[in-house]
Amino acid sequence: MKKAIILLSGGQDSTTCLYWAKKAFDELYAIGFDYGQTHIKELDQAAEISKAAGIDFDVVNIKGMLGGSSLTDPSIDHASKHENNLPASFTSGRNLLMLIIAAQVATTKGINDIVAGFCQTDYAGYPDCRRTTIDSMQTSLSLGMGHGDFRIHTPLMYLTKAETWKMAKDLDIMDVIINDTITDYNAAKKVNEWGMGDINNPATKLRADGYFEAKEKGWI
Repeated sequence: MKKAIILLSGGQDSTTCLYWAKKAFDELYAIGFDYGQTHIKELDQAAEISKAAGIDFDVVNIKGMLGGSSLTDPSIDHASKHENNLPASFTSGRNLLMLIIAAQVATTKGINDIVAGFCQTDYAGYPDCRRTTIDSMQTSLSLGMGHGDFRIHTPLMYLTKAETWKMAKDLDIMDVIINDTITDYNAAKKVNEWGMGDINNPATKLRADGYFEAKEKGWI
């Protein structure tokens, strides 16, 4: 039986990966992370999404372990930059820590496959979303966890946001993405043609722009 653990935030990308993984694996287990993020309400969506998909979901509390970004400190403007010119929303170490925890949970469940919605073509260019970083983590986890070879699957790695919308259409989950997911740094639930959110932050603007690009190209 092919089993995988998926990192599920309740946003568009991870939910699309969840349904991709449902086709690729026989059994899935989903985990989310509470790191004190401003958009914590996404995890409520993740719980609803996983329940509807028939998948067990748990939240790991890592509050206080991450910080220094606009996603953890409301006083930091999402549109600003860190001193190293990375977006203010970049939360250093977040994805690396999540992968380590996911791998640890995986070892207790006899799982070697991890699925995540990392994407290096997103506007942000987060260094912990690049394929080279993920490959390095995959090697480190395989060498250091004592659990055999890990495989980190990133179905969206080289897709534009418009192509991610196309994948949702191809997976027949447009209703789930539009009605149930939140990809908004402030967890706004304003209802739009492309789903919930308010175009006053980079994540939601990317989502909306991708939707209309996909629509213009006839993909959705």
